[in-house]
Amino acid sequence: MANITIYTSSFCPYCVQAKRLLDKKNIAFHEISIASHPEKRAEMIQKSRRTTVPQIVNGDTHIGDCMEIYELESAGKLDDLLA
Repeated sequence: MANITIYTSSFCPYCVQAKRLLDKKNIAFHEISIASHPEKRAEMIQKSRRTTVPQIVNGDTHIGDCMEIYELESAGKLDDLLA
């Protein structure tokens, strides 16, 4: 079962696009705003090894950022990673 977390920040157009794709695919996710919860930034960096948002993880497995999940979707690989 998927345990999707998306790390976001306010006014981030890439965050909006990533959430839109997950919503379109009816994928439930837990959103963590690093703007509202700055202490979660270190957690995001530890899981993704990146400092930019959005970052999408499934449990402890890093899936990618906005561009990467759209690329995975185009290649038909996103569903398997989010399952």
